[in-house]
Amino acid sequence: MRFCRFDDNRLGVVVGDEVKDVTAVLDRLPAYRYPFPHGDQFMAHFAELRPVMEDMAKTAPSKKLADVALLSPIANPGKIVGAPVNYRLHLDEVLDSDQLHHGMKIKPIAEAGVFLKAVSSLIGPSEGIVVDWNDRRTDHEIELAVIIGKKAFRVSEADALDYVAGYAIGYDITIRGPEERSYRKSLDTFSVLGPYVVTSDEIPNPNNLDFELTIGGETRQKSNTKMLIFNVQKLIEFTTKAYTLYPGDIIMTGTPEGVAPIAAGDILHGTFEGIGTMDVKVYDNWDRK
Repeated sequence: MRFCRFDDNRLGVVVGDEVKDVTAVLDRLPAYRYPFPHGDQFMAHFAELRPVMEDMAKTAPSKKLADVALLSPIANPGKIVGAPVNYRLHLDEVLDSDQLHHGMKIKPIAEAGVFLKAVSSLIGPSEGIVVDWNDRRTDHEIELAVIIGKKAFRVSEADALDYVAGYAIGYDITIRGPEERSYRKSLDTFSVLGPYVVTSDEIPNPNNLDFELTIGGETRQKSNTKMLIFNVQKLIEFTTKAYTLYPGDIIMTGTPEGVAPIAAGDILHGTFEGIGTMDVKVYDNWDRK
């Protein structure tokens, strides 16, 4: 299954080039009072809602996918986890460029650990990336995004994929500078997720997916997830040694070599095997004009 959020917070099942509106299924979610439970509650109940969504989609009203405004398919993640320099060639390019490392000691992921991005940085592809720190270089990073489906703590590598609900394309936007990663990667609009979530049953092996990012027809990044230093299972094991992950939490698995600046007017065109494509426009102002 592929599901998305679109337009005015509608929930859709993606079938081919159409979106089937199944928003009414959200009426089946439990009602909560403060304090609210951890995690995205749609994802917490996704397993029981999925067959209802599939049945509703057979007769639901539809729109062309190209005609809807796609939002982040996950509305309320508790955490966005980032994996630093998790491709060997990207680690090499960071070490070789002072524009990327700014004199900081760059450690491989096993030593550096993962980092957290602010959930307020999360957007969908229709919302657009804003780059308005004109004194700084701002770069693109395309990544496989992993969506957690159930509570996970101290998960073994062997069992890790049992905790994955699905996958999406992620853009981890980064301002270069001397500050910690969480600061430079957490600006508003700097975490793009979409175009929808592809459930894990459709991608049995996330560690062998071709992907590419182009801007204006020029290839910027191109690789395969088999080049990950910590693959998806290892990342989940490593992350859950420190953090409890809840339904809807997102792991950005890292980016390959080829990171480069973006500017207003650019359109990031990402293609990921097994998922699809995601176009996101770059702006230099909050009016997005």
